Amino acid sequence: MGEMYQNVNIYDNNILVFGKQFPSPISDNALSYYKYYLIDSVFVGSNRCYHLQFKPRRKQEFAFSGNMWVADTTFAVKRLEMTIPSDVNLNFVKALNVIQEYSHVPTDSTGTSTTWMLSRDRLVVDFKIDDNRKKPRQVGFYGRKTTSYKNFTINKPRSEDFYNRNDNIIVLDSANNKDEAFWANARHDTLSGNEKQIYNMVDSIKTMPFYRTWYNWIYIFVTGYKQVGKLEFGPYYKIYSNNLVEGNRFRAGFRTSDAFSRWVEFIGYGAYGMKDERYKYNVAFKSFITKKPRQIVSLDYKDDLEILGQSPNAFTSDNILSTAFRRTPLSNLTSVQQAKVSYEWEPFQGFNTKLFLVNRVMTPKGVQRYDYVQNVTDTFSMNNIISSEARALIRFAYDEKYIEYTFARTNTGTRYPVLSLYYAYGAKGIFNSDYDYHKLTFNINDRIRTMPLLGYTDYIIETGKIFGKVPYPLLELHGGNETVIYDPYAFNMMNYYEFGSDQYLTVQLAHHFDGFFLNHIPLMRKLRWREVITGKALIGDVGNENKNVLLFPSTLSTLNRGPYYEASAGIENIFKAFRIDAVWRLSYIDKEYEDAYKAKNFNKHIPKFGIMWSLQITF
Repeated sequence: MGEMYQNVNIYDNNILVFGKQFPSPISDNALSYYKYYLIDSVFVGSNRCYHLQFKPRRKQEFAFSGNMWVADTTFAVKRLEMTIPSDVNLNFVKALNVIQEYSHVPTDSTGTSTTWMLSRDRLVVDFKIDDNRKKPRQVGFYGRKTTSYKNFTINKPRSEDFYNRNDNIIVLDSANNKDEAFWANARHDTLSGNEKQIYNMVDSIKTMPFYRTWYNWIYIFVTGYKQVGKLEFGPYYKIYSNNLVEGNRFRAGFRTSDAFSRWVEFIGYGAYGMKDERYKYNVAFKSFITKKPRQIVSLDYKDDLEILGQSPNAFTSDNILSTAFRRTPLSNLTSVQQAKVSYEWEPFQGFNTKLFLVNRVMTPKGVQRYDYVQNVTDTFSMNNIISSEARALIRFAYDEKYIEYTFARTNTGTRYPVLSLYYAYGAKGIFNSDYDYHKLTFNINDRIRTMPLLGYTDYIIETGKIFGKVPYPLLELHGGNETVIYDPYAFNMMNYYEFGSDQYLTVQLAHHFDGFFLNHIPLMRKLRWREVITGKALIGDVGNENKNVLLFPSTLSTLNRGPYYEASAGIENIFKAFRIDAVWRLSYIDKEYEDAYKAKNFNKHIPKFGIMWSLQITF
């Protein structure tokens, strides 16, 4: 229901609704998108207004239809009623209605000078799981939000702290404890009879077995956990997995629920591999220090296997989907014993800082070895690599909004670039750490919307550098993908451990057309498919001092021959849930490189082209 907080400003050129960009019917170039009809001139309250009707010029485009009443002297909008046409390419929304009223507000004490202000804003959305308008009976619900404004204060500035505060909606801790008398007095309007009955109806529905059954199954599907009292068990998609090191792997996990505490959370799991006959586990603890501002302290210890350098968005090696849809058997794993202490502080919304103390003991598994050359000819092996790091992460996302749960929260986005700065200091000799180094990473990502109807572009730019002498497991191991599941943050035609760098720059672009081309094809427009294209580039290098700390494994190379490129074209919104991409690798595909890679890696091939899928549910 966080999507009900739509900010519909008729005076913006473009209006963002459920993540889609609609041109305003009074935008600078509205005539390119709308047809207008003058219906009448009428009085709305004490204002004489022109009644205009508008509708989209073309079918299935992102545009509104409706009516507005414009004051005949100031040409300000007095009243607005608009909806989304039924053929618009928008998922899970059968209907959307916006009703806005504007009022004259005095700007001085005499009342001789006035301005127009939004006084009432009403949004009604008919959500449907299946939004086929021809079906007489469908599962869904209505969302309604009514906002009224009064007691405007104009031309009386407040302190800078008031305007600098980033909280758009502040919910007081005592808000849920107010009685009916308080709300009856605080509301600008009284509730209708139907609105009063909604409270009783919601309470009754929550006790119905049918509702509880559906709620429990949806909760399991979305979160992966089954709630039993004060504990939740899962996630179900990690119960079984398989790789060449562990063979068949079985895992069971838990976490405490909100019924246990809304201030403290315990998390843990245990796993066992049938082939290596070894137990793995993780135990973690989180606790709020304060909720406003957000302060969380965490303790975490794990002893498990990892794919070093894997994309943070990728399915982990113990996910059943990564097992089922892997292109090649997984063998290059690293045993990691990690102790981590972290502190999170968010002084204001959109500015988040995290501090970490991390100790890692990495031991090679599978075909990996930690070999080094001494005295030119003699080769020796290390059992493990130990690192101790102090890390800091600063993330700034102006005007970012969240749907908050207890510890977790869902990011609903921001209109501005998101900036992240990461620094890590590796201290030699601390808890037997072997190396002294510094890591610095800067990341910027954003969503760019230019012309309405043409969709939007997502971009990610990241650069990093390592200062100091480190072995290859501590380099930036660029995120590859050896499954057929598309990962928007990884290089999908790159193998795991294929490239590493101590300084690098990545650029990733993805443009989503939102059906711009397919909507103009009569038979295809009914499918509501949407086009997407991507391009990714990577440049990097490894200094001579880091090439010889440990011998590179047979899988790993540097990018000394030039940048790595890949591109893709795909269709999303297939059955409202799936995306299919055709992905091409555009560099490091020459016969010399491919033959050398195969010779060193047991004839393992370099993927040059692949058809990949992913699950993607959006409006």
